Amino acid sequence: MKVHPLVALPLVWMLCATVPVHAAEAGELRAWREQARALELGEGAARDTDAAIALYCRAALAGDVYSAYKLGWLYAHGRGTPRHDGYAAHWFARAALLGDAHAEIMFKRLGTPADTPECVLHAERAKQQRAEVLAEQERRAAEDRVLVTRYRDWVNTPEQQRIMKIVYKLAPQFGIEPGLAYAVIKAESNFNVNAVSDKNAQGLMQLIPETAARFRVRKPFDPEQNIRGGLSYLQWLLAYFQGDVPLVLAAYNAGEGAVERHRGVPPYPETQGYIKRIQQVFALQHHPFDERITPPSPALPAIVSARLP
Repeated sequence: MKVHPLVALPLVWMLCATVPVHAAEAGELRAWREQARALELGEGAARDTDAAIALYCRAALAGDVYSAYKLGWLYAHGRGTPRHDGYAAHWFARAALLGDAHAEIMFKRLGTPADTPECVLHAERAKQQRAEVLAEQERRAAEDRVLVTRYRDWVNTPEQQRIMKIVYKLAPQFGIEPGLAYAVIKAESNFNVNAVSDKNAQGLMQLIPETAARFRVRKPFDPEQNIRGGLSYLQWLLAYFQGDVPLVLAAYNAGEGAVERHRGVPPYPETQGYIKRIQQVFALQHHPFDERITPPSPALPAIVSARLP
């Protein structure tokens, strides 16, 4: 884009102000400027005008008036780089915007359209790429929020609401999404606090006696104790399998040993159906985990490798 010299200088300033600027500490600006000067003059380093210009550009885009003026001067005089009055006009205009009165005089003296230097275009492209990455991250985060909260539409009985109040109280203590707890309770006991399986798994989260003892659950039919034990187990499994939800669910259903032996989800119809039912409610494939809880499964690298094509 070109700006005709007859156009008022404030408009040029406004256009220059749209160039990406990132915050930098005064010390950081000074270091860039000094390093650029050393490279420009060959003082304590081999002379490298291109590298000097790159550093001056970085500093100028971060608000360093000296670097902006120096770039205008280099391009206006063709010192170490081909003369380019359009680039010189751009940098003098930027220096003027930053408060350098002499730069305004130099801009007017040039009387030439301002061109956008390549390093500025590169910064603009980088800014656009960062914006696109951020937008994609926000889009995915929004999708994840929908996935982890959609269970709320199914909490529709007084008993479920009563149980979920306990979940809402305890889940944050274990770093567990309430939606995951809901889905496990729904699949395990359908919110029946007195449920007992043919394998003697007990209560809301169907803790077998060994698991109940492991996580210090003395009254498996007490809703709060049972949920606390189930959340403790989920927390441990999430750390053990590094947040991999299908592996965690497979282990909750069939045991972590079965997952390790089969290097992934065991080929048991019951376990595979169990995972499918839960993931229809809680669809996230990865859940945050606390690595301090336990070291990862020694079998995890082999499990990951087995998944590769």
